[in-house]
Amino acid sequence: MNIHRDERSEPEPTVTMLYLVKEVELAVRHLLDQIVGTAELTSLQYTALTVLERQPRVTAAALARNSFVRAQTMAQMISYLADRGLVRREADIANRKHFLLSLTDEGKRVVDSLRGPVASLEASMLQALNDDDKGRLRSSLQECRIALEAIRRG
Repeated sequence: MNIHRDERSEPEPTVTMLYLVKEVELAVRHLLDQIVGTAELTSLQYTALTVLERQPRVTAAALARNSFVRAQTMAQMISYLADRGLVRREADIANRKHFLLSLTDEGKRVVDSLRGPVASLEASMLQALNDDDKGRLRSSLQECRIALEAIRRG
């Protein structure tokens, strides 16, 4: 007798929310890497560029925090992005030990060229949700982020 998955007498263990979030994150990262790879970027490099688009003139430490990478990784990333002419470093007149980072015109062009494909990926991910569901999902994810940030800060 062939027993199908839905005919089992014992229910499968419940998948945790953390596991589901990680599955979504891995899928998004894989697909985003494919999209931004067309511009010879990784998803983490693209994230850094979009952070700089929203918050120009930030330090490498602030960029690392907002791009979800360690400072050492960010230093390597900045070198690559600067060598490609996508990011510029300027001395911080308030603190000569720091450099402030901004997008160059070429960096802005690259981010703009990826905006449509990235938006299409997001639309595909959310296609089964109505507008109310999308709003609730956004709100719920923001609340989760705030709760985790409070735990992280102690």
